[in-house]
Amino acid sequence: MFAILVYDFNEKRVGKALKKCRKYLNWVQNSVFEGEITRGNLTKLKMELEALMKKEEDSIIIYTMENTKYSEREIIGLEKNEISQII
Repeated sequence: MFAILVYDFNEKRVGKALKKCRKYLNWVQNSVFEGEITRGNLTKLKMELEALMKKEEDSIIIYTMENTKYSEREIIGLEKNEISQII
């Protein structure tokens, strides 16, 4: 499946969240990640982030799609991290 993950963590925990996400997905910009991921690895990633976060301060949004057949990606302005295999 393809996933897009966006997080907003307190600056005390943001570095740790970045490292966790980079293990599973491609960094796009600031707190945005995307890429192909298995359901099992997505579950692991969610568990790792939930253990790190404080739910009263931090948030995570995850968009998933079974395939990217009908999706399109457009970058306007500076591309923060060029990824060779995107959508």
